[in-house]
Amino acid sequence: MWCFQMETTRKFTLEELGKFDGKEGRQAYVAYKGEVYDVTDSSQWLEGDHLGHAAGEDLTEQMEIAPHDENVMDRMRLIGILSK
Repeated sequence: MWCFQMETTRKFTLEELGKFDGKEGRQAYVAYKGEVYDVTDSSQWLEGDHLGHAAGEDLTEQMEIAPHDENVMDRMRLIGILSK
């Protein structure tokens, strides 16, 4: 039986995640519910900003008041997990 493993084994601390802020050509990553997503190529995330939300952060609490549901994260590439 074949097992497909996604690129989710990479672990990020909050400090490491903060380095991926989308500024000055850096990748833009965000965390949500313990998972880390690459939003770099999303047209909704320009220079690491999405309507006042910043890349390089855990957006779990902020998503509670977002005008969209969490399914929006399905469009982003899952790249790792947030470690404590």
